Amino acid sequence: MSDYLDASRIRALAKSLDLKPSKGRGQNFLFDANTVRRIVGLAGISQSDTVLEIGPGLGSLTVGLLHTGAHVVAVEIEPALARQLPTTMADLAPDKVNNLTVIQEDALTIEPEDLNPSGVADLPTMLVANLPYNISVPVILHVLAAFPSITHGLVMVQLEVADRLAAPPGSKVYGVPSAKLAWYASASRVGTVPSTVFWPAPNVESGLVRFVRHDPPPRADRKATFDVIDAAFSQRRKMLRSVLTSKYGPAARTALEQAGISPEARGETLSIDDFARLAHYLDSDAQE
Repeated sequence: MSDYLDASRIRALAKSLDLKPSKGRGQNFLFDANTVRRIVGLAGISQSDTVLEIGPGLGSLTVGLLHTGAHVVAVEIEPALARQLPTTMADLAPDKVNNLTVIQEDALTIEPEDLNPSGVADLPTMLVANLPYNISVPVILHVLAAFPSITHGLVMVQLEVADRLAAPPGSKVYGVPSAKLAWYASASRVGTVPSTVFWPAPNVESGLVRFVRHDPPPRADRKATFDVIDAAFSQRRKMLRSVLTSKYGPAARTALEQAGISPEARGETLSIDDFARLAHYLDSDAQE
């Protein structure tokens, strides 16, 4: 018998838990072992890593992560799924189950101290997860902000979101997710996953995004920078001179000049360093 979850085992587990996959929770369960191995391989996990997995569900990806020998901290919001996961992993990976810690928490609000009651010795060094489509971007940004110990990782998200997360300035899909992720890390799309390897099958394909953390821009405040990003993309087709003046007043034109950015530019052309530099001068003007 395979030590991965195939389609029949996924359905049997769901039936035993009286679980009907929820579209609202983005519950599409991966059942293809080759896809799991591919994700784990692309993530580049070592035995010394502590992997944070968000939304393990029934454990399809969890077992693949455990097979690497790394410690896995699985964060699951559903009580029934959180209770079941250790039992499933004991069946599939009995020699690795002691490397699993399950935390019943909301990934959108989890903080490092939430890991302490469960006796997690080391903070996560990686994020590897199959993320629900509807909350994938907020989860990624929150986790990277809350856990500076995470230096790299790989996430599976809706293909369209994957393209946005990895988009460079000037791209047609470059926007708020691209710029905000770039504050924390460099990102690239490293693969696609068909809908046919999930139960139930979603209506779209998934994309794999790998990221590596880097230092934030110098002299930059994250909140101020993210506020400028939000403002710049609130009216995507408008020039920065116009869209920023509506939020920051006359200080916007001065800050654009100080930052060396054309007032006729649009937000989609600015790098994260440009946004941070602009936020610095806007914040300086606000304090004068």
